[in-house]
Amino acid sequence: MSENPVTPEAARPDPDVDAPVGTAPHAASVAAAARRRTEPMFPDGTGPAADPAGSHHERRIRSFQPRRSRVSPSQADALRRLWPKWGLDIDGLSRLDLDAFFDGLPVVLEIGFGMGEATAQMAAADPDTGILGCDVHTPGQGNLLGLAERNGLSNIRVANGDAIILLREMLAPASLAGLRVYFPDPWPKKRHHKRRLIQPEFLTLVTTRLAPGALVHCATDWEPYAEQMLEVLSAEPTLENLHDGYAPRPDFRPLTRFEGQGLDKGHVVHDLLFRRRAT
Repeated sequence: MSENPVTPEAARPDPDVDAPVGTAPHAASVAAAARRRTEPMFPDGTGPAADPAGSHHERRIRSFQPRRSRVSPSQADALRRLWPKWGLDIDGLSRLDLDAFFDGLPVVLEIGFGMGEATAQMAAADPDTGILGCDVHTPGQGNLLGLAERNGLSNIRVANGDAIILLREMLAPASLAGLRVYFPDPWPKKRHHKRRLIQPEFLTLVTTRLAPGALVHCATDWEPYAEQMLEVLSAEPTLENLHDGYAPRPDFRPLTRFEGQGLDKGHVVHDLLFRRRAT
């Protein structure tokens, strides 16, 4: 089970689009899904862009797929009202001033927050830490912004787009107080393992953006991915493991709905806690 399972848009038929005469229904749904991924949902610029980086950066194998499923009215309302203040499109064109964006709070980057319930709980429990949540799931972006507003959480910001471009192009060295990657897509098929986020190249980049003492916290319920995470994290010389192998789930990481469902099915969740060395 993955916290953020990726279901290809093409796998879901689009009831709003009629298939042209002589066109197979599946082909029509594929074409409709492709249009949804590229058409702006918020053409007036009041919400997240469909492809914020555009052609500014190279195309490469990615660890995610865009997930522009239908947005509820409340999620769309939250995006339109709150995105100009708390949202960020990852275009890779300028350096992000985290101090200004978070009013001077230390900032933890969370990659892949799903619908944002756990992120909101962690923000409420630690108001002196800013959380920059990065995701490509539009309904989840709107849901998290709505949760932040309803619960008075001023320490949450939402980034839309590719976390690699955010880290490489938009964040200054040693600017992050931590990194959280909870239940990323495990890409279980062997031919897809190259799409997994936690790879040596990713850690080489991310550790340059972590301040000394910053905490790297990963969690997965996919046993082979947990083993790869432990191997890759342990091999990174700038990180030290805070436990002998896997870590117990820390109190600050809430038990999510998805995790609870997995535990009911007998899944084993592995947490990994590493710290950025001072030198």
